Amino acid sequence: MDKALFKLSGIKGTLVFLFVMATLLGTFTILQAIYLATTITNLFHKEQLADQLLPMLLFFVCFVAKHIVIYFREKYMSYFSMKTGSDLRKQLTAKLFNLGPNITATEGTGNMVTMALEGISNVEQYMKLFLPKVMNMFVIPVMIFFYSLTIDIRSALILLLVLPILIFFLILLGIAARAKADKQYESYQVLSNHFVDSLRGLQTLRFLGLSKKYDRNIRNVSEQYRKATMGTLAVAFLSTFALEFFTSISIAIVALFLGLGLIKGSLVLLPSLIILILAPEYFAPIREFGSDYHATLDGKNAFTAISAILNRPSSKEDTSSISTWGGHSTVMIKNMTVQHEGSNKPSLNQVSFNLKGNQRVGIIGASGSGKSTFINALSGFAEANSAEIQINGKSVHSFANVDWQKQIYYVPQHPYLFHDTVRNNVAFYTKDATDEQIKKACERAGLTEVIDSLPNGYDEIIGETGRALSGGQEQRIALARAFLDDSRKILLFDEPTAHLDIETEWEIKQRMLPLFENRLIFFATHRLHWMINMDVILVMHNGEIVEQGTHEELLAKQGYYYELVHQQTHGTEE
Repeated sequence: MDKALFKLSGIKGTLVFLFVMATLLGTFTILQAIYLATTITNLFHKEQLADQLLPMLLFFVCFVAKHIVIYFREKYMSYFSMKTGSDLRKQLTAKLFNLGPNITATEGTGNMVTMALEGISNVEQYMKLFLPKVMNMFVIPVMIFFYSLTIDIRSALILLLVLPILIFFLILLGIAARAKADKQYESYQVLSNHFVDSLRGLQTLRFLGLSKKYDRNIRNVSEQYRKATMGTLAVAFLSTFALEFFTSISIAIVALFLGLGLIKGSLVLLPSLIILILAPEYFAPIREFGSDYHATLDGKNAFTAISAILNRPSSKEDTSSISTWGGHSTVMIKNMTVQHEGSNKPSLNQVSFNLKGNQRVGIIGASGSGKSTFINALSGFAEANSAEIQINGKSVHSFANVDWQKQIYYVPQHPYLFHDTVRNNVAFYTKDATDEQIKKACERAGLTEVIDSLPNGYDEIIGETGRALSGGQEQRIALARAFLDDSRKILLFDEPTAHLDIETEWEIKQRMLPLFENRLIFFATHRLHWMINMDVILVMHNGEIVEQGTHEELLAKQGYYYELVHQQTHGTEE
């Protein structure tokens, strides 16, 4: 049992409930055996069938009561598993938002999506099946054993001696099954990431003529997953066979000694028959647990993976009060260093700068220079190892400040489109926006012509399994969201046009520039033509700000920025 289960909300009450239910099931099982054995014994002694109505009625009452208990247990476990799954999904989503883009970069987008959707469903199934079976396995055999002691000590000892052998094989096969299931789950994670990545890059792969090569890669990963799945099923079937085999032998041994006792006259029929009826019930919880164990391994693996994400250290949230950003606001950063776990060197090293008011800040540098980490640190997604930060003259611990983050709008390379209408995608962050406001925002983002061409206009379903949009159209959706929300005065752009062609980028740029007015803009890119429109340029290299100033000032210095411009333009800027 995963120890993280005991940290779930309501788990203690659920375990108490399951203990009571298991006790009732054990009681009714024993009573059923008593009344059934009594009826058979009386009939064997040639009593009238009419005289057996009472024990038969009591047997029927216990039978019905047992199934009523099972019904209410299943209803409760369905409710508990769904509630826990919903809570886990909320916690996981909140955690992913807290950790920011880095988590999807390290773990894989497909893996995170699979974990949040199918993973949570598997966890629900895991709790619904696993917890009741574990409680039954601990309670019912113990009750039957102690009751058997009261009527035949030898038979009770046989049951007790056989049980460890059965559990030993259960553990042995369980370890093998878990190893296979772990391998299967790892293959599943890889396959999920490959599948999502292939969907995203399918057009690019076709354009480059690499789609067939990537198709073979997907096929190889799928084949690995198929083999892992078949290996897991083989162990599961072997485990089920072993459990049934050893259970049957155990019951046969009990029956053999009972028969010998009856022949010798050391036992009478009624207690012998009760024990013989209870013997299968004694092993039933273990057998059921063994069968369902394999069915819940995916859920257990998913729960372990989700727990690992939830246990990751969160960005330390700062609750200091910060006023709304305006023309006279200031931000000061001194010696900010960010070093990711497992990295040999910092991604940001001793970064310092000061800003005042609504400025357009360009962040330029080659790939790997630290631009994205800088944007993540400003948004509060990447926690600085050390830094002195002041906003409006007030010291804060980090940019993971509630008031600061409420003022931020973040535009990544690939804006996410939800499986929903165009209208709801644009208004995702501003639920109270009117249709008129949405249309105006789309018009400013250059979406009107695109939307008019759609069969259902603003009600067209886009996103996953919906109508596919081009990269430029996706960026326009992101711009429309920003135009719609005038309350956010700090905009962070992380290579928003990196994957667009020059013509599309130029058109997007004309729509984007009006968005920069009366806002603080941080624009990270490696495309230098944006720098002409920036008030301040921060030039990054190896995680450090090596130069800062305006476009003209930096060209005049003929330093690192000048070399970047010279390399990209081949000297034509002169």
